[in-house]
Amino acid sequence: MKVTGLLVLAVALPACSVGDGGAQNGAAGKGVVASGTFVVDNIDPGSGQGGAAGKELAGQQIYGRLLKPDPTGKLVPDLAESWKSSPDVKTWDFTLRGGLKFSDGSPLTAEDVVATFDRLIELKGTAAANFKGVTAKAASETAVTFTGPAPDPALPSKLTTLFVLPSGVPADDASYFSKPVASGPFMVESFKPSAELKLVPNPNYWGGAPRIPSLTIRSIPDSAAKLAALKTGEVDVVWGLPDDQIPALQSDQNLKVQAVPSNGNFTMWFNSSTPSLTDAQVRRALWQAVDFATITKQLYPVTGQVADSPLAPTVLGYAPQTPVKYDPDAAKKALQAAGYSFDKPLRVQFGQAQFKPFLQAVVSSWAKIGVKADLLQKEQAVFIEDLLALKWDVNFQLLGTAGYDAATNLSRLYPCAAKRNGYCSPELDKLLAQAGSTTGSDERTKLYASASKIIWDDAVGMFPLTAKVAYVSNKNLSGFTLDGLGYPDFSQAAVTGS
Repeated sequence: MKVTGLLVLAVALPACSVGDGGAQNGAAGKGVVASGTFVVDNIDPGSGQGGAAGKELAGQQIYGRLLKPDPTGKLVPDLAESWKSSPDVKTWDFTLRGGLKFSDGSPLTAEDVVATFDRLIELKGTAAANFKGVTAKAASETAVTFTGPAPDPALPSKLTTLFVLPSGVPADDASYFSKPVASGPFMVESFKPSAELKLVPNPNYWGGAPRIPSLTIRSIPDSAAKLAALKTGEVDVVWGLPDDQIPALQSDQNLKVQAVPSNGNFTMWFNSSTPSLTDAQVRRALWQAVDFATITKQLYPVTGQVADSPLAPTVLGYAPQTPVKYDPDAAKKALQAAGYSFDKPLRVQFGQAQFKPFLQAVVSSWAKIGVKADLLQKEQAVFIEDLLALKWDVNFQLLGTAGYDAATNLSRLYPCAAKRNGYCSPELDKLLAQAGSTTGSDERTKLYASASKIIWDDAVGMFPLTAKVAYVSNKNLSGFTLDGLGYPDFSQAAVTGS
């Protein structure tokens, strides 16, 4: 989503109304409080460490981007007011808005964008893989040019992961991010990693300071505690609640329930470099042994639908594939024929407690045919470190697609050179390279459809379901932008009433 994943945000209304003396610009009282299941333990947008989902939510509030996707996936201006490509699509020119400033009042120029991009590449974070061979240059104070070694029609979508910092921020300066200079709608008042992030409006934000006087992202990992906080008015918007709790909330006249499609799928990669998982027939059999349709219906009747592609339907490049039929008897026979070792448990790693019931159901399905598996829940920093080091046999993520373009998912994660899941296919590499350098969206979709078929048929992973995000909010909260991966925008949020 952030994962990429589903996040819970809660907004607490103050105990006063807009008409009270303390309210300004349509905001009330002390402002907004947020709580997330994915803990914000790192707000360095260039770093590859820390929880990606929490960092994405925080980054969107604190830092500006050249452009960003709207709720439908369409790219819209942010710090840049316009952009265009060269005829060969190897070069992209972005024009910044005039008079941009950071939260400390210093000017935000093209040099800052270039420095941020160079820092991202130097840190080798997860987003850096999108920009192999790409260079950035400031043509003037308001003009930035990105040049790549090959045509790249998806570069604007990829740049939605570039959060702009001032020039001169060292690559390894963790202390800077206790209170960084902001380029987005909010700036940091205080930050306690894995506990609480307090934000206040950035008075120099190009779009105008947000109307709410404060925004606090706080971790409330327990679903019962989140629900209680919502009902008591401690918080005003949550998401990531279990589906079985949503119908009762829909009948509450004080609450509003809204479900939006995401650009993310539940993704369970197999580590193809693990000796027992090198055979595609083995991986396929493990997939065939799980009744994902029933699990989805039982656990996610509101926010899930069985996936038919490695990509969500909202993504450019999506193409439906032939469903994998649930057949445990055939799965067991295929594993036996392949000489699968039933005695050695699969190491199934995941990062968020909310997904544990789903994974327990998967492990239970495997147990019915004699396949053993150990569920390993890891703290986000450890999860990311082990993910990149391939210290797992099966890896679970809610995997989103930045910019709603398959290039930021398939082309980044599945080539041989990516080394993200132990899988390598020269045929797939060729298709992804072609898709990445083709300009026409119809032709790109065809190429990504062929790439998806290889990923699907070779069972590089299991792709159980496409996720929706159900937001439950107090009706006094308005103006926040719903997001399909749980990263809502609060720059236009407002609270009314008491």
